[in-house]
Amino acid sequence: MLYHLLYPLHASLKVMNVFRYITFRTALAVLTALLISLALGPRLIRKLREFQIGQQIRPEGPLSHQIKEGTPTMGGLLIIIAVALPSLLWADLTNPFVWMVLVSMLLYGVIGFTDDYLKITRKRSLGLTVRQKMLGQWTVALLIGLALLWLADQGRYTTQFSFPFFKKWTPDLGIFYVPWAMLVIVGAANAVNLTDGLDGLAIGTSMIASATYAILAYIAGHARVAGYLDVPNVKGAGELAIICGALVGASLGFLWFNCNPAQVFMGDVGSMALGGALGTVAVATKQEILLLFVGGLFVVEAASVILQVASFRMRGRRIFRMAPIHHHFELSGWPEQKVVIRFWIVAIIFSLMALSTLKLR
Repeated sequence: MLYHLLYPLHASLKVMNVFRYITFRTALAVLTALLISLALGPRLIRKLREFQIGQQIRPEGPLSHQIKEGTPTMGGLLIIIAVALPSLLWADLTNPFVWMVLVSMLLYGVIGFTDDYLKITRKRSLGLTVRQKMLGQWTVALLIGLALLWLADQGRYTTQFSFPFFKKWTPDLGIFYVPWAMLVIVGAANAVNLTDGLDGLAIGTSMIASATYAILAYIAGHARVAGYLDVPNVKGAGELAIICGALVGASLGFLWFNCNPAQVFMGDVGSMALGGALGTVAVATKQEILLLFVGGLFVVEAASVILQVASFRMRGRRIFRMAPIHHHFELSGWPEQKVVIRFWIVAIIFSLMALSTLKLR
């Protein structure tokens, strides 16, 4: 909104020309999201306590987590607000990719909100059934996939597949790009959701991934830089750097309240929204494969659950002491703070690996 109000003034006030730069507006989005998080955080936590919206802890989880029972949850509402408002203020609202990511974040947040609400009302750690949750997630992803296909028909997007290290191999998936986009978005939403289990783990890792995708979005939207690095140039994708910047600021602000010992948990409303937004950004910028690197820690967390379940069903034995893998290290004797900080370091390494592939094409 402010972008549309202030930038047109550059004809009479040259200083307003600064608002044309995505980098400047991204920085403003980071700061705005951070300030909103810090300002609204205490009030939201107080309201959540008043309504007795507390976390239900799984009885089979680590014993050290039992003291967290009753900690306010659904703090992801703060993240959604702190991302949406700066995005609406500083992004180009005529850009379809901006609305696509915001709608994806909101709808995945609604799914997570419903799951959290049922957990609270039923006073147990189970909300929506797996079937209900998957139906909602795949439906939202289908809408995003169809929107991308429509943009491709308009000549504003491409359904070509982009694979790092193979710049000559860009097959056009056509209509099959829809299920591919759905897989990426749903996978991202669930991977972030599974990572949310320790104070500060999911939000810190999401902040690292968001910062990385802010760089990738800017590159994808800049024709000259994209051409130099041999990455797909998606006209308009640069505006997504602003949303990613808002994600960074909102994550940083939420971490203020979510660091150990957490005053509030994000809940599924936060983890689903973050994952859905990151997955949609990855698809919109044509950097879906790089999500395996940028969100490498999310992939490891999700893979640990898949391997644990498969091993137990096929062999009757567990691979890890508990899945997701962060609980395995907890039960191995690592303090919670050590697990979180070391996992952040791993997430940073994954992100650096992703950025390094830009010169290996």
